[in-house]
Amino acid sequence: MENWPIYAIGFLAQLLFSARLISQWFLSEKAKKIETPVLFWKLSLLGAILLFLYGYLREDLAIMLGQFLIYGIYWRNLKLQEEWKNRKLIFKTLVVSFPIGIAAYIIFLGSLTWSDLFKPENISGWLIGLGVLGQIIYTSRFFYQWYYSEKASESSLPIGFWVLSLIGSSILFTYGIFRDDPVLIAAHFFGGLIYIRNIYLDKKSNPKPEKKLEY
Repeated sequence: MENWPIYAIGFLAQLLFSARLISQWFLSEKAKKIETPVLFWKLSLLGAILLFLYGYLREDLAIMLGQFLIYGIYWRNLKLQEEWKNRKLIFKTLVVSFPIGIAAYIIFLGSLTWSDLFKPENISGWLIGLGVLGQIIYTSRFFYQWYYSEKASESSLPIGFWVLSLIGSSILFTYGIFRDDPVLIAAHFFGGLIYIRNIYLDKKSNPKPEKKLEY
């Protein structure tokens, strides 16, 4: 497989994303309710950097778009948890310099242009639409989570986050099959299982109050 270095970057990114889910899942199972560990956001930032790079190398608009849109939300959640100021300088430098560096590379040095991503020989139009739709839904979970957290003045993962995760992940899993992308297939299959489990945990820890019968 001649593209194995590219796939290695993608799998490493998904390994970081899987680690964030496992850490969140472990703490949630222990507490019997949904928890939001700091590690979740730190791994998200590092994974986003690698997955954006993977999307660029694969000439995949859907992947690049998703990571570009939610990168700042990961950073904001660290701020809400008052953890950004405690991070090491090398971590802060990497997080801040990445979007600037990648933009400069694409503009001045990159051989791939945005128009290349829409060429029929790269990927068919309907498949681009499917991937972008899945990525928009999948990405919207973090905008919902961001709004919810800002309103509550604390970083949290509400049930709506997990519902949107499951819907978007299902579409991206299908997209990954059509794209013959083992990174997307493996990531969204594993992720879907945890999304379902977190929905169950939320329902179990927040039962609906029983309605009183009126006589």
